[in-house]
Amino acid sequence: MPVQTRLNKSSSSSLRISVPSGSSSAPDMIEYPTITPQQYFQRMCSVDQMDLQNAVDQMRILCTLYPQRVYKMAYYRKQTKNHWARDDPAFCFLQLVMIVASSIAYGLAFRVASFSAILGFVAKSVLVHWLGFGVIMASFGRLIANQHLMGAERSTSHVRQTVEWLYAFDIHCNAFVPLFVLLYGVQFFLLPLVLGTSLLSLGISNTLFAVAFGW
Repeated sequence: MPVQTRLNKSSSSSLRISVPSGSSSAPDMIEYPTITPQQYFQRMCSVDQMDLQNAVDQMRILCTLYPQRVYKMAYYRKQTKNHWARDDPAFCFLQLVMIVASSIAYGLAFRVASFSAILGFVAKSVLVHWLGFGVIMASFGRLIANQHLMGAERSTSHVRQTVEWLYAFDIHCNAFVPLFVLLYGVQFFLLPLVLGTSLLSLGISNTLFAVAFGW
């Protein structure tokens, strides 16, 4: 009997699971590993590491009636890589190229006096309209989502996750695509009509802005 009791004690101790002190259940919040902004911008400097065709396909999908397919790609990325944000900066890289090209085109169309003025318009479009507004909206949206939109834990086995900042910025980039197509692309070819003073010109310009911001 003493031998059997000793064996039971040893077997039970070998099956014992260590739990961190101060917590008997799952942690309240976990920050999943994701690519850092520094690594993100470093990859943007290397075109060979970017999948440009995939980024073009995502932009095309965002301009259709089924933009939720892009979210499904983020869901699959979460299942395979354990993070929601894009680790490929090709999407942002193409947006930067398109914004720079369209800004130069608008500068030439309006016959801007000097090259420095065109550069200033390009810098304003990139740093203010796209990057600055995107950083503000991504930070504000992430804060609201983490504090007020996270679902309550149903059991100790469910772990509350946090919204990644890069994923919040991805959402801004996704929303910017149809706005860019309408207000930077379509509007450029409709400038003779949009710049008019008739009721038709007013209707076309207002319709473009309404559709772009309501897409």
